[in-house]
Amino acid sequence: MDGREATEDGTITEIYSIACHKISAHLQLDCCSSHSVLPWQGKHLMIHSITDPSQKPLHLTGHHGDVSAVSFGKGRDPLMLCSASEDYVIAWDVERCYRKAREGAIASGTVIGTLIGKIVHLSFCPLDKRVSACSGSNMYILNSKKEEVLAVLKGHLGPLTASVFFPWDPNVLVSTSEDRTFKVWDVTKEEILYQSAVLSSCPLLCVYVTEEGRQLITGSADGQVWHHTVLDDYKCRLVMKLDLPNMEQTQRRIQESQAQQISGFGSNSTGDGVMVEMAKPVLGIFTFKPLPYSGHTKERDGSCLWIGSSDGLYLVNLASSELLMALRFKDYPDLSITLAGSLSVTQKTDCDIHCAVTSMFQPRMALWDIRLPGQLDRLCSQLEKALPGQELSVVPSSPPMPTSPLNAELTRRDPKPPKKTGPGPGKPGGVKDQSVVFHAQVKSSGYAVGSQRKMFTPKTNIQKKAQRPTKKSKKIEGLLSEYPSGLAAPTVQHALLSASPTHTPVFCLQYSGDGKQILCGLGDTSVLLYKSSLTGNPSVYTGHSKALSSVCCSHSCGWILSASEDQSVRIWAAGSREPTLTMGSDRFSAPVRSAQFYYLDKFLLLASGSSVHLFLSHLDTSRDDLKRYEQKSFSRLVRRFSTKSGTDITAMSAINDFFSYIVLSCGADRSIQVFDLNVGSVAMEIPESHSRAAHHITQNKGSMYSAQAQDSYNLFLTSAITDGIKLWDLRTSRCVRKYEGHVNRCHQCTAAFSPCGRFVATGSEDNCAYVYDIRSSSYLHKLQRHTDTVLNVAFNPAAPELLTGTLDGRLGLFRPEERASLL
Repeated sequence: MDGREATEDGTITEIYSIACHKISAHLQLDCCSSHSVLPWQGKHLMIHSITDPSQKPLHLTGHHGDVSAVSFGKGRDPLMLCSASEDYVIAWDVERCYRKAREGAIASGTVIGTLIGKIVHLSFCPLDKRVSACSGSNMYILNSKKEEVLAVLKGHLGPLTASVFFPWDPNVLVSTSEDRTFKVWDVTKEEILYQSAVLSSCPLLCVYVTEEGRQLITGSADGQVWHHTVLDDYKCRLVMKLDLPNMEQTQRRIQESQAQQISGFGSNSTGDGVMVEMAKPVLGIFTFKPLPYSGHTKERDGSCLWIGSSDGLYLVNLASSELLMALRFKDYPDLSITLAGSLSVTQKTDCDIHCAVTSMFQPRMALWDIRLPGQLDRLCSQLEKALPGQELSVVPSSPPMPTSPLNAELTRRDPKPPKKTGPGPGKPGGVKDQSVVFHAQVKSSGYAVGSQRKMFTPKTNIQKKAQRPTKKSKKIEGLLSEYPSGLAAPTVQHALLSASPTHTPVFCLQYSGDGKQILCGLGDTSVLLYKSSLTGNPSVYTGHSKALSSVCCSHSCGWILSASEDQSVRIWAAGSREPTLTMGSDRFSAPVRSAQFYYLDKFLLLASGSSVHLFLSHLDTSRDDLKRYEQKSFSRLVRRFSTKSGTDITAMSAINDFFSYIVLSCGADRSIQVFDLNVGSVAMEIPESHSRAAHHITQNKGSMYSAQAQDSYNLFLTSAITDGIKLWDLRTSRCVRKYEGHVNRCHQCTAAFSPCGRFVATGSEDNCAYVYDIRSSSYLHKLQRHTDTVLNVAFNPAAPELLTGTLDGRLGLFRPEERASLL
């Protein structure tokens, strides 16, 4: 055994390193909060005290063959240890063994299994009464107090690799195998409760179960991690899949991009070195819960896990599927092992962990002490703050600056002078007015003659009695004076109708601000305006020549805006069949991807190409009967804001219900651009937001019927094909949660916040809509009974209702079960 000094930066200290008689790359190791154990000289065990490093290591003997697996118990009084070789499985009472060693006696354990075979993995149940031993394709359940085989579980088609008891139920465990599946077992009945599909092309190597949130995580030999939620009947629902090699590459690109934003210089990459991709087998998954420290009072949510691979340790946030930290062994040259064959991690304190590791290609084992105060400080700083000098909020804290584009005002144009066909009166060649037609003294003209008799004077001061709304009308509309935040999510289908006889797709949906009307943009170039109850015939607005890209209702509910792929934007007055204002292709060089009213209807906000266009408009519904083609409405471009990289904008979002300076957009280069229109520039850029370009972005806008905390308005969602939905916090510019339970492989399915901010809904390609609790990555409800892909969803801002639009042109209305029973 040889001691090692701390590495140059003082992060990892090698407590001891042991030379073995042969390579033991795939040996199961284990650590607990107080002790670590390593096989020593093949057949013996060496226990090291973590809490008291000065204590002499304890040596245990009893095996005749080489030890292949070790595992600590779950309890601490007494602390149990189990070890296995081809001859025996022995259970040890650690405190009793220490006491025997101090007395000079030989410490001994209890043989609980004999000649079971080569055991690759051991695990105690939560009560330390039973031990699962994986040998070949069979799993043996042993009594931890005496030699007794309680059950033999058979069902896997390949050799087992790991097994873990559920922390909340000692009668249920999960096992993984080289057949690339995992199974959930009822130990007492010796039957399978759940069997997964084949998850990967490589064997599953490890499994981890957390009681908090009842999560089940498995890892494979090619660096893939599957995150499942365990339901009450022990069926497992896939929440998300993580790709460890891709996560590391994405983190490097983000760090390089953020360094460029801070320094303002070009790339830091010199191009001298060549990055070599290597496999990252998931050797172990371990929990990590940092507590408040270093002045930080905010406790983490407990969703962070250490993922151990052959080249390092990776700290992953399961909620957002984000790589928070990477400790690569090759970065510490003083370590005796740089490529691990197996490892085990335990948390000693809030910023101190221990790691037992074996070498993949050398006969060596080691125990490391890893201290992370500096890294955790940086981690908390990243999680709680955005980039330096950038404090953004959707709700403004100060009035707009004098030079802000938002202070722009529209000056009305002077009316056009009458067109003159010749010289005016009094000029040579001029024509004088003729009294027969224009002069008042000629009575035959009729211009100065008053009415000969008075017919009747209509009464204009009649006051109509206000009609009290009947229960029937309230039932039809389904609107409430205040949004009921305590109700459950909408799950019961209340109505289903076809918006078009030709089954054209529903490309966009939006409720009016009062929740009384629904705007629907179709693929056949038409815009439909329904009542919120979907009863009666809709009003139809036509004029576009291509499919709709977005529809929007003004804050005053008096105007309707639509944008199309034909590079035009049209604004209608509610109830009018002809557009009040048309902005054609002469204004835009590319299709308008998104358009909306902005700043309490003061501006029009449009996204086309690589720019966000801010327009002022004057809308006039009056028309001359002889010149109906002439519009009295007009618009003026205030400012054009371009993205930093010049990439095309794929989606845009801004709040119109209150004054806000922030405009969010997604780019074709997979970035998120945050525009501050008070300053008039890009305030922040989030690179590599998705693995593909996001096709949809929406903010938590709330509604006038529901009150939320001010900070909640800084949350927004982005959707990308094959990469799920991400929930972002504008204040930290980081993803805080990811939702992947739905299916989105080719169509541009959208997502929406509920007015109360508790739920997130999204469309899906399996003919369903999904409703998530915003705090959980696993979906709450799966809304079926759709006939095709659900493209769009929208929440009613005034009532607990969810509207869905499908690829075949159908609209579905869902209400909560309690609300549906009342109506």
